[in-house]
Amino acid sequence: MDMMETKFSVSICVYDGNRAEEFNAAMLSIIDQTRIPTEIVLVVDGPINNGLEAVVEETKGKAEEHGIEFKTIRLEKNLGHGEARRRGLEACEHPFVAIMDADDLSVHDRFEKQLKFLEKNPDVAVVGGYITEFVSSTNPTDISNSAGKRIVPLEDADIKQYMKKRCPMNQVTVVLKKADVEECGGYIDWYCEEDYYLWIRMAIAGKKFGNIPETLVNVRVGKEMYRRRGGWKYFRSEAKLQRLMLSNGIITLVRYVVNLFERFAIQVMMPAAVRSVVFSILARK
Repeated sequence: MDMMETKFSVSICVYDGNRAEEFNAAMLSIIDQTRIPTEIVLVVDGPINNGLEAVVEETKGKAEEHGIEFKTIRLEKNLGHGEARRRGLEACEHPFVAIMDADDLSVHDRFEKQLKFLEKNPDVAVVGGYITEFVSSTNPTDISNSAGKRIVPLEDADIKQYMKKRCPMNQVTVVLKKADVEECGGYIDWYCEEDYYLWIRMAIAGKKFGNIPETLVNVRVGKEMYRRRGGWKYFRSEAKLQRLMLSNGIITLVRYVVNLFERFAIQVMMPAAVRSVVFSILARK
């Protein structure tokens, strides 16, 4: 299969909490590619403000100028990332789907590199890559204030080994084979962990993963991100995933206990400021 001729979709979600200028930059980074998508599916997760609405209309026009089909799915109320991603994936019409967030920036040859990877590795169901995190400035495309890089394993066996400790894929970088994802139940809402939950189910089903050893997406970070990654609700969500892996033989009882202890210490006991430092040590370079 010539992947450079294959049609593919991009699925992205926006909600009222996103900033218009950052959303606009994210959308332009999807269009300004060396290999442009066939289709963009935008899920509007609940009512949004006029600034975001203006970006939707402007981007639709730019996409159509490039021959990209632009589809908008509007949810009456905010349902959260898990459900929004599920609706978006279901609406995509092509066999390969790239995932994107509404405030991040894809590098200009991201899709070309991923399609070439899938052409060389046709047995891989999900391919992602590294992210470089940056602190946003007044210029929405300024990525100079780097906050680190999240490095993930490259080969399927290493990815599944890493999965035993923490999420092995950077969700906003992935291109998915839609049929393989749907075979495993697709996106299912799981508090702040819909991606990790999906990768676990795909691993149980024997699907293969891959990562490209390059930054594919520049990701905005801030204090709010570390607040979301802490607290009792987040810990309970993680604990349920650990039980799922234990019951399916992905992790041992010892690994389960260690994982719970680490997560309780980081997510419940630590304040957000300290948590950000720990994340940078554990998973960033």
